Amino acid sequence: MTLALAVRGLHKAYDAPVLRGLDLDVEPGSLVTLLGPSGCGKTTLLRLVAGFDRSDGGTVEVAGRLVEGPGAHVPAERRRVGIVPQEGALFPHLCVHDNVAFGLPRAERSGPRADEVLELVGLSGYGRRMPHELSGGQQQRVAVARALAPRPSLVLLDEPFSALDAGLRATVRADVRSSLKAAGATAVLVTHDQQEALSVADVVAVVRDGRVVQAAAPEEVYLRPADLGVATFVGEAVVLAGTASGRSVDTPLGRLDLVAPADGPVDVVLRPEQLLVGDAGQTQAVVLERVFYGHDALLRLRLPGGDVATARISAGPLPAEGSTVRVGCRGPVVAFPAS
Repeated sequence: MTLALAVRGLHKAYDAPVLRGLDLDVEPGSLVTLLGPSGCGKTTLLRLVAGFDRSDGGTVEVAGRLVEGPGAHVPAERRRVGIVPQEGALFPHLCVHDNVAFGLPRAERSGPRADEVLELVGLSGYGRRMPHELSGGQQQRVAVARALAPRPSLVLLDEPFSALDAGLRATVRADVRSSLKAAGATAVLVTHDQQEALSVADVVAVVRDGRVVQAAAPEEVYLRPADLGVATFVGEAVVLAGTASGRSVDTPLGRLDLVAPADGPVDVVLRPEQLLVGDAGQTQAVVLERVFYGHDALLRLRLPGGDVATARISAGPLPAEGSTVRVGCRGPVVAFPAS
């Protein structure tokens, strides 16, 4: 099967190196999120794939066609790559229909395609409205429709929800994901929002220092991170020192099961929701702080030996700060060689 996007050994430097031999595979029809801290190279990668910049080394293939590489640089307008920028970037003097039709060949702009993709993104009947008459979320859906209109091989989305308020962001990203899936589109979305990356993606590609350090299904990245850096970057993590022997590890929480066998000193990683607080626990801990969120709560706990861990528990009566509780662990944990 031909990949929708194949990036091999991509390098790019400005004043300093940004991409350092980055590799990435994107399968047709999938939604891949690029997740990483600011400055790790996410947006630079999108610009190189789109054709806005030239690489310093490596190759980019879109739908099996070499568009970037030694002696090759296909112009952006000939790559069949759709772009959804952060702010939508709609033309303020054009109505919604004409914004969507703008990327089509002139002969097709008066045809049915613009209305088809507007219906796809849930904006049927909005064609004659002007951009200033739309909400921020509606403007972003128009931007997605405009990117989908020419039937591109690949759609690139550069933090398209960052300008929306938190309440609207979840709704719009769910709508955009549904629209992309309905269109059978292949998409790469750049974000630094971990919840966003995990909730919308088929594959999460974690970028660090100009390379992809792990690319896998969201649950794989969260539950079986490739290294300690990924574990502490993606979601909340409790890190404890331990001594491993085969499939078990001795920790301040007692002896725990391991996802994969290890031996010797290790850093043990577990998620706050794995911590059990109550009669099932085998270790005593002191409650340092409690934070109530309604649907659940967080407890900061001091474990034997002085380690501090955060437990996420269901809503209900909470133990008092300063009280002693019993703590255990649910399920196997991940361990890495001690740092």
